[in-house]
Amino acid sequence: MTTDLTRTDAPAGNSHEPPARSRWGLLAQREFRLLWAGESISRLGSTVTSVALPLVAVLSLDAGPLTVGLLNGAVWLPWLLLGLPVGVWVGRLPRRPVMICCNLISATLFASVPVAGWLGVLTTAQLLLVALLTGTAAVFFNAAYQAYLPELVDRDDLVEGNAKLQGSASAAQVAGPGVAGLTVQWCGAAAGLLVEAVTFLVASAALLLIRSDKEPVRTPMAPAPLRAQVREGLAFILRDRFLRSFLLYSASANAALTGYQSIAVLFLLREVGVTPDAVGLLAAAGALGGVIGAAAARPLCRHLGTARAVRIVLLAATPFGLLLPAVGPGPRVALYALGSVVLVGGVTLCNIVLGSFRQTYTPPALLSRIVATSMFANQATIPLGAVAGGALGATLGLRTTMWIMTGLLVLCSALLLASPLRKDRDLPAEPATDDWSGR
Repeated sequence: MTTDLTRTDAPAGNSHEPPARSRWGLLAQREFRLLWAGESISRLGSTVTSVALPLVAVLSLDAGPLTVGLLNGAVWLPWLLLGLPVGVWVGRLPRRPVMICCNLISATLFASVPVAGWLGVLTTAQLLLVALLTGTAAVFFNAAYQAYLPELVDRDDLVEGNAKLQGSASAAQVAGPGVAGLTVQWCGAAAGLLVEAVTFLVASAALLLIRSDKEPVRTPMAPAPLRAQVREGLAFILRDRFLRSFLLYSASANAALTGYQSIAVLFLLREVGVTPDAVGLLAAAGALGGVIGAAAARPLCRHLGTARAVRIVLLAATPFGLLLPAVGPGPRVALYALGSVVLVGGVTLCNIVLGSFRQTYTPPALLSRIVATSMFANQATIPLGAVAGGALGATLGLRTTMWIMTGLLVLCSALLLASPLRKDRDLPAEPATDDWSGR
């Protein structure tokens, strides 16, 4: 099977300024503004849910640690089961209807929890089913969402678009826990899930209001078996030196990040002796770093180039992670906040640049598969990192484990700096060959 995947538009690495435009950038464009507004509200709701769902289990059903762990695992399990084939399925469908459908399904599922609670029929089994099914919807949504943005905005604007979307997501992580706490205190834990349902409806309405889709021209292809199409997406990544290197970095960095984050609360409480409210403030510092990294992505790429910006940020920001295990009582607690802000800011900026590169570099016919495969690999290492962090914390101690995991994160950055990224100013616009049929 041979597919004509020739790309004719401008290079992704072009660092020149576009023609005169509004100082608001993409937010001046109605279609992007609708997507950004809907997703920002939805991300805020998701942050509230991450707090409210376990609280519903604990407060309404007297759930123990095992049930809470199963709830968290049920959200991520669909990535492991469906991450690869979803890329093929989404590639056969228009992106926006898939996103709207996923939002409406999730809204219905989350709304069912407070309704069942008010009727007195809420069970642990229902919560687990809601977590599993909304996690499944999230797999489909994210595969479509990542492939949809290049259809909505020009490729030269992808870094800005991803930065604005990631910036609002990071802002939601700062504000979300506070909103969740107030919602639970005033209205009960189940009401937090009702807030999430409403945000999904708002996001769906915003998507419905988008008037035009810049659908790429797609070359008709003969139907191929699911396994063959999954294999084609994997082959594209494994045979491409850029995508292969970036996938290895992202998957290993996710494991290291999750490894220290899984024990960070215990470390701060037991080893450092901070108060619970201070733990919340320190956690918010990391999310604030995400906002800063998102805001800096486009200016740095414009002045330094996409490849050079990632190199410089990794070299400058990643070592700040070593401040986290060095934290101590009193004024030394500030080391944790500083390390979190700089580290998370750097990781966020790199994620934005590399994600935008993947969206422009990948031929449109393969984009949903490449996105889903990359996200599958990245999400698969999250539970591995969490288990490793917990096991090492129990055997070697919390501070030692923090040193190990943050040290591994620095080594992960070395993987990316040893990739083809190490010598160019900008990332390339397209693969070296236009024939990636998986042969």
